[in-house]
Amino acid sequence: MHRHHRRFVGFLLRHCLFGCTGGLLLGVLLLWQDVGGIGSLIAASPDRGLFLVLLFFGLFITFGSIGMAVGIMQLGEERD
Repeated sequence: MHRHHRRFVGFLLRHCLFGCTGGLLLGVLLLWQDVGGIGSLIAASPDRGLFLVLLFFGLFITFGSIGMAVGIMQLGEERD
């Protein structure tokens, strides 16, 4: 892999990590604030581990993709 390819992959991974951190924060806040009763529903379920994995997986995919998209869109900005 060329040097500039490694830099770009690192750039994407860093932005994905920022997005996943935002998704993690949102998921924790949703559960903590019990928005729509989701926290109490998950806590009362015998399959709470599965539901937590599904919740956070969806948030990581969504927010990680948004983080990478924002990073890519910022590459096109004009610099003086």
